[in-house]
Amino acid sequence: GLLRGMAAPGVPRRSVMGQLVATALPALAIFALLAVMLYGATAPTAKTDTGSLVEIGATVAPEDNSQGSGLIGAPQEEEQTEPQPIGEAASEAQDAAPAAAAEAPAEKAAPAAPGQRQAVPLWLWIVIAVALLFMVVLYWAWTWERLEVFKMLLASFFPLALLILAVLGSIVFGFATPTEAAAVGAFGGFLLAIAYRFIEHWRARPSSAVWTTTREMGTILKDSSFLTAKTSAMVCWLFVGSSIFSASFALLGGQEIIERWVLSLGLTPLQFMILAQFIIFILGWPLEWTEIIVIFMPIFIPLLAKFGVDPLFFGLLVALNLQTAFLSPPVAMAAFYLKGVAPPHVTLNQIFAGMLPFMGIQVVALVLLYTFPGIGLWLPQVLYGR
Repeated sequence: GLLRGMAAPGVPRRSVMGQLVATALPALAIFALLAVMLYGATAPTAKTDTGSLVEIGATVAPEDNSQGSGLIGAPQEEEQTEPQPIGEAASEAQDAAPAAAAEAPAEKAAPAAPGQRQAVPLWLWIVIAVALLFMVVLYWAWTWERLEVFKMLLASFFPLALLILAVLGSIVFGFATPTEAAAVGAFGGFLLAIAYRFIEHWRARPSSAVWTTTREMGTILKDSSFLTAKTSAMVCWLFVGSSIFSASFALLGGQEIIERWVLSLGLTPLQFMILAQFIIFILGWPLEWTEIIVIFMPIFIPLLAKFGVDPLFFGLLVALNLQTAFLSPPVAMAAFYLKGVAPPHVTLNQIFAGMLPFMGIQVVALVLLYTFPGIGLWLPQVLYGR
């Protein structure tokens, strides 16, 4: 219908072209993803010469100067004295030696040319077939109603999803640290705010869209800077207080007392894990996650080796358990964040009541992670071989 509308008289070409581009975006995204996968799967294999590298801690045999110079550990050939050919035999041997040397490399398999791309693997052909089948089914079910829904998502959900994927993806793939990724996310959010404001004013009054957007973004940037400074100052003072408490607790010998007390209970590793997670869960009600990590984690970490607990698995359980600290009153940062953006008639008690079911979900997830450790340990084992 859109292609027929391009040639139909009296139909605005610009509107039809915009609808056609929006309709073609899923296909363009699929082709772009397949092109990136094809480029990465067929990239030439880079060979690194590791012959001269020595593993840390390995013992290297000293060089034996009596055998002459050479590589460490390389066997030295014994000198052999052979009778030299005389006369015509000598000349024939000298002529045959270069020919044999030239023919010897030809018998070996010719190496691949540098920069030559690899063949397309079988799994990529399967992915291409599945993607093309998905695209056929998508456009077979494509209707005008679905096009309007897709345009709504294109203007609201997809930009934020791409921003989130860019921030988290840069951390997962090692392109940036969390601090740098946060800066990228903040800058991306600033660009999205400019785009949304400009489009809104362009539709209302195109002549003054640039000036109105610039003026409003100045006000938004100032308010955001003040809110960021207030939140950062609050978090920094939490770190200051927790650091002072942790230093005082360690100076008075509280850590040694708790360690001796826990070991005197004669707990099994399972009982120790349950006790530690229960304490962290209870501490999440009056304290924030920063205080729990700074103050109480140094108490539990030395006990892990005594009970034979994997530190990575314990860290995953603690990280999941600390999610309840964002939701549990009275010090629930997520509740105060919501209160700051919620309408005035929404009270803090209503927000706390709405958070309780999500706390139950966190507890269920904690039990599932402990029952099936592969949920959290599978990816680190694949990436780092733990």
